[in-house]
Amino acid sequence: MRSTLLSRRDLEFLLYEWLEVQDLTRRPRFSDHSRETFDAVLDLSEQLATRYFATHNKLNDAHEPTFDGETVTIIPEVRTALTAFAEAGMVGATMDTDLGGAQLPAAVAQAAFAWFHAANPGTSAYPLLTIGNANLLIAHADEELVRRFVPPMLEGRYFGTMCLSEPQAGSSLADIVTRAEPRDDGTYRVFGTKMWISGGDHELGDNIVHLVLAKIPGGPVGTRGISLFVVPRYLVNEDGSRGERNDVALAGLNHKMGFRGTVNTVLNFGEGRWTPDGSPGAIGYLVGAPHQGLKYMFHMMNEARSGVGLVAAALGYTGYLESLEYARDRPQGRTKGAADPASPQRPIIEHADVKRMLLAQKSYAEGGLALVLYCARLIDEQRTAESDDERRALTLLLDILTPIAKSWPSQWCLTANDLAIQVLGGYGYTREYNVEQHYRDNRLNPIHEGTHGIQGLDLLGRKVTQHSGASLRELDSRVRETLSTARELGGEPADLADRLDKSWSRLVTVTGGLFATGDIEVALANSSVYLEAFGHHVVAWIWLAQTVAAHGRGGDFYEGKRHAARYFFRHELPRTGPQLDLLADLDTTTLDMRENWF
Repeated sequence: MRSTLLSRRDLEFLLYEWLEVQDLTRRPRFSDHSRETFDAVLDLSEQLATRYFATHNKLNDAHEPTFDGETVTIIPEVRTALTAFAEAGMVGATMDTDLGGAQLPAAVAQAAFAWFHAANPGTSAYPLLTIGNANLLIAHADEELVRRFVPPMLEGRYFGTMCLSEPQAGSSLADIVTRAEPRDDGTYRVFGTKMWISGGDHELGDNIVHLVLAKIPGGPVGTRGISLFVVPRYLVNEDGSRGERNDVALAGLNHKMGFRGTVNTVLNFGEGRWTPDGSPGAIGYLVGAPHQGLKYMFHMMNEARSGVGLVAAALGYTGYLESLEYARDRPQGRTKGAADPASPQRPIIEHADVKRMLLAQKSYAEGGLALVLYCARLIDEQRTAESDDERRALTLLLDILTPIAKSWPSQWCLTANDLAIQVLGGYGYTREYNVEQHYRDNRLNPIHEGTHGIQGLDLLGRKVTQHSGASLRELDSRVRETLSTARELGGEPADLADRLDKSWSRLVTVTGGLFATGDIEVALANSSVYLEAFGHHVVAWIWLAQTVAAHGRGGDFYEGKRHAARYFFRHELPRTGPQLDLLADLDTTTLDMRENWF
């Protein structure tokens, strides 16, 4: 029986036939691995996700965490699933072996994690945050902090969070007011309130490691004065045992439309409820150098942005497969020319409009998953690059693709979930079926880790222009390499290449024109439109690359790949034409609107 979580056949195509991840085993970091070990990880992930995660997804949604003023209560199935995840070594899948990790390629690990996100995003969010937290500490913290906090996270005993936003500041981190006062013993006392903290309080493990952005008094103003601190829920003794409760208090829970199984919190640091050494304030440990906290936090934020894209793609994918299964089994209606009303009804998958909706879902879900796995493959290459020049080029490419990898699946795989509901008709919006929950869960992802507006400003205002356009030139080189390969094949790949070339070249030209006037406010006025147009071009390129990989291969799977690419080029890429027109005109309609006119 085929899974309705993900397509294992598609994962194998993406990993082995297109991204050729088996070639990574020639690099020293991955030399202990093989196609066999990669397959074993995928097998195990599918089994764990199906057995431990999918089985309580609806229960998790119906019985979200509660807080009685003292303790957060979460259904027991969550802890069972997370224990199985940790015991399988999945928390440290990509981490160094000397830390207890498995040193898997990121591309393989992301493909494996997709199973868990498709099965139960409310539960999979806990390890997603913990992994990002541990990776940040490994990259930027001193050896003592790594020794104290990372191994227990890999074992599944500690969990991690990221504490950025505050009630009065939202996404404007320059305006945070949480402060960290230094003490003579080298620690800090942290005071402030953090908002929207996923995984901020629970009893799923022995401890919670909060990574907290705060300002040291007397430091620079704005973002240049932000530092990063480890503030554990419980202090840790020298022997590694759990110590006293730190002064971190749960102020309340936020109740969201989706991801209901992930406890989301408001946390107060230093309110005086617990004072382990008798002095006020939550005890915190500085990560790295003072006033470099936002730079360090971007390590976790960028990882989380790719993670959000993966979750979005996985939710779009499972919704697609569930609506596909329904469409195959659901008889309704007859052909237009059927004269006999007593003739058998047709499965709805035979109706053209249902095919349209399924094909759109397929192009979004498979395109989104391919995009995220491509970025993961770049991370593997970056981590094992043999020269500084190669690493620099890969960094430039990842910089410009990260806002796309986060935002495009969040927008279009949500659209896929919307179409899945439509395929099921009246059943689609009932809680007896899964697709309405997939939509609610996925609706959070266009906001998670930076809204579309923030991603658009980041793409157009930073990534496209940084280093005199070096990131865009690096991406342009990759796109044109694929165009050249497709043209060498001739036939339909060459035709698709010509279509993309024409549209992509116009995008590059329009990009330059946005900044020709020197008015940055006008240039950025339609950055969200630019983000959408740019993302569609990137995914068209991803589909062209998949078409090249599938060229000359027969069978339903490959025909399906080619037809999904055909759909994307004929139905989706043309959407960008009017968007490029608007951008080329330097339209100021939104910029010119006044508050009193609403």
